Amino acid sequence: MTRELDVALLDVTSDASVLDQARQLAACLKALGDENRLLLLVLLAERPRSVRELTEATGMSQTLVSHHLAPLRQQGLVSVTPRGRSNIYDLCCQALAAPVQLLASLAALTPEGATACCTPARAQPAGRGVSG
Repeated sequence: MTRELDVALLDVTSDASVLDQARQLAACLKALGDENRLLLLVLLAERPRSVRELTEATGMSQTLVSHHLAPLRQQGLVSVTPRGRSNIYDLCCQALAAPVQLLASLAALTPEGATACCTPARAQPAGRGVSG
C-alpha cells in the first residue's frame, strides 16, 4: 500500500528565522540520529510505556533506556507523566512532525521535491500525544 505524504509547507525563505530553524532542526535530527532512540519512538508510537516496559521490549538496560530518552525529552519528542512509582513516556506527534514539515518545506524548493511530497499549506490535523 502506497501513501502520499500530505505536509503543510513552511516559508523557509524568510531570512529572519532561517538560522533559528536550522539550529532547531539540527538539534532534533541529532536526537533522532540514533538507532536505539528511533526504536524507542517506534515502541512509543504503538502506545505509552514505562521505562521498565521499554527495557523489556528492547533488551537495553534501564540506564541505557533512560539515557536515550533524555535527548528525546529535551527536544520535546516524548512527554513523561508520573504514574505511581513509574514514569509513563508518550510520543509527541506534533513535535515529531515539525522536523518532517521543515524538511519537506526545504525539499519543496525544488520542483522534484515539491512533486514528490508536498501539498499547498493548510491547517494541520491534530495528532495524538501532543504536548509542549
